[in-house]
Amino acid sequence: MCWNDSENIGVLPESLGASSRSCVYLGPGVVIRTLNSVRVGPMGRTHTIFKNVWEALLAESQMNLHIPEKVFLTKGVGTHKERLASFELALRDAGIASCNLVYVSSILPPNCNILPKNEGLELLKPGQILFCVMSRIDTNEPNRLMAAAVGMALPHDRTVYGYLSEHKSYGQTQEKAGDYAEDLVASMLASTLGVTFDVDNAWDIKQEIWNISGKKATTRSVCQSAEGNKDGLWTTAIAAAMMI
Repeated sequence: MCWNDSENIGVLPESLGASSRSCVYLGPGVVIRTLNSVRVGPMGRTHTIFKNVWEALLAESQMNLHIPEKVFLTKGVGTHKERLASFELALRDAGIASCNLVYVSSILPPNCNILPKNEGLELLKPGQILFCVMSRIDTNEPNRLMAAAVGMALPHDRTVYGYLSEHKSYGQTQEKAGDYAEDLVASMLASTLGVTFDVDNAWDIKQEIWNISGKKATTRSVCQSAEGNKDGLWTTAIAAAMMI
């Protein structure tokens, strides 16, 4: 393919067969389908012209392969007469209200760097699309105890992916909800190894690590507990793992 940097145009040589014209190589690791901009020139010569698409296509390919490199844990609580507004206030308390949040499932990417909350928040920009695993719970029942927690399992071999778990409950203290989230995420990690998981036997108290079928892992959690507002306002608690 001949590329003209000054005009941002690519021309597909006619020497390539029809099957070759179904895709075009634009650079290392970037292969795209041809666009609907085919024109037939003199003598039946066929050219495919690309105008002003290089940046868009490159951005699209990067997004399709996007794997978060950093993660941090945060939590918050909010109270308001409106249910949705209480959730907004909980997001503000957690420091993530200015971002567009996209909920994802439970995989923690290999080699993902675990950041302290304050360092993670410093990387955020207003309007940023942010992937997260979030636990959310609310109530308008006065004095009702509730908790939202996210657990994280990290294999000692960081080239292996880990797990994130969500847990929410009523009538459970913050400590118990956090412990449950860690037990849950450890069992999720064990399931990838196809082994039976026994919470009591797998935990090494002295080393404070999990020993899952000979493979070591650590867990941690973030948990936000709260009590329902005494005047019956909506109270929302959230806990989240934010991936960048």
